[in-house]
Amino acid sequence: MKQKYAKRIFYGGLLLAIGVAVTGTLACAHHSGQPGGQAAMAEPAPGTVTRPLAFSPLLHWPKNPQAVVYEMEIFRYAPAQLPTDAVSPQAVYRTRAIYQNYFNPPLQDIAPDMLGRAPLYWRVRALGFDGQPVSAFSKLQILYTSKAEPDMEAPVPLAHYGGKRGETLLYPVYSWAGQHDAAGYEVCIYRDNPEEKPQAQPVERLTTENLEIYDEQPRIGTYYWRVRALDSAQQPLGFWSAVETIRTVPEDHWQVAVLGDSISHGGGHYSYNPADFEFSWLHYLDFDALNLSCSGDTSAATLARFDQDVLPFQPRYLLVFTGTNSLRGGAEPEEVINDLQAIREKALAHGIKPILMTLPPINPAAIHHVFDEPTVDDWQERFRVVNRYIRTQVHIDIAHLFPTKNGVLAPEMALDGLHEDIAGKRMIGEAVNRAWPRVRREADAETP
Repeated sequence: MKQKYAKRIFYGGLLLAIGVAVTGTLACAHHSGQPGGQAAMAEPAPGTVTRPLAFSPLLHWPKNPQAVVYEMEIFRYAPAQLPTDAVSPQAVYRTRAIYQNYFNPPLQDIAPDMLGRAPLYWRVRALGFDGQPVSAFSKLQILYTSKAEPDMEAPVPLAHYGGKRGETLLYPVYSWAGQHDAAGYEVCIYRDNPEEKPQAQPVERLTTENLEIYDEQPRIGTYYWRVRALDSAQQPLGFWSAVETIRTVPEDHWQVAVLGDSISHGGGHYSYNPADFEFSWLHYLDFDALNLSCSGDTSAATLARFDQDVLPFQPRYLLVFTGTNSLRGGAEPEEVINDLQAIREKALAHGIKPILMTLPPINPAAIHHVFDEPTVDDWQERFRVVNRYIRTQVHIDIAHLFPTKNGVLAPEMALDGLHEDIAGKRMIGEAVNRAWPRVRREADAETP
């Protein structure tokens, strides 16, 4: 399935995503759950007297991979008693609408009289999908501000491709830290660097209200992208971000490529996308591999993309990992088997060595809870039939690695029941590493 989900807002569960100025009695809903023995957030770097931040700063703290959202509190003074496991009624501002470890708080609305005159204080903690704390609050951070410091007037790109294993994607995802007063964002994609050639025209414009957007087009070649904020009238707000480069070229002579759906495209734990590489199993490989996967693929869609997406690169080995979306949606196992066989035949006919990967178990209850999507009742039998076929071919068996109860994927392996979290992605990558010498020999021995 495509992980292109807007961040939903629920009252009484996650995503009680509100940011309110608080005066007197707390005006923000209070979650009664306690974080128990959860560790505190790693500490952010505060502003200091010698290095103050802007009136509209971008705050940043270490990423917590267990977080789905973050909760931030801002104070006009440092309270004498401040519990780390509960919200404070002394906060003048609180929000849970933070889906990344960056935030541009609206300080001009929160405490305009204090900017440049007296410090503010802030802290942050990680929350899970249902709004439960998964960390204690960080230590209170002091925030000095100065009018002399430049305000945040452009988004800051967070998706950086290339340079490490698993970081070259045919279908990129663009993500950025946003501005608090933006109503939406415009992403422009170019063939020439617009910072070097100001006359460069975009080959595509994408718009979104979110802080990320998935590119539905395969980007073969070298491309450049940047993003800017839009106001409620869809007019530019501030300036363009810095330009980022995407290079996905056949001239790099990729020996290994991966063809699959969102499990291989990357991302997981609801709020992390394929540019969060710790959620990609390719990141844990001992060798370089080109990611040709596309979120949302069925096995039929993967087959349909083969000529367009695989043949230009002519990899020596092709890891094929698709079929989960088809089977959980009710496709017959024979349909998926036929698609996998067709992919194998196409690969072999073009001198490419296909290596199939078995399909890991899923958790339908978690899928329904997170995505509100059904799964066919007999999914386990459908998966068994397809995996039985895969094991008769040159393959890597990862399905048996995952802990299950009555055949259902253990909840701790994938928050959403479908896309493995970091531990699961690492398990897949390490299983491929262990099997690689054997499957290479087997693949090399196979003929059309």
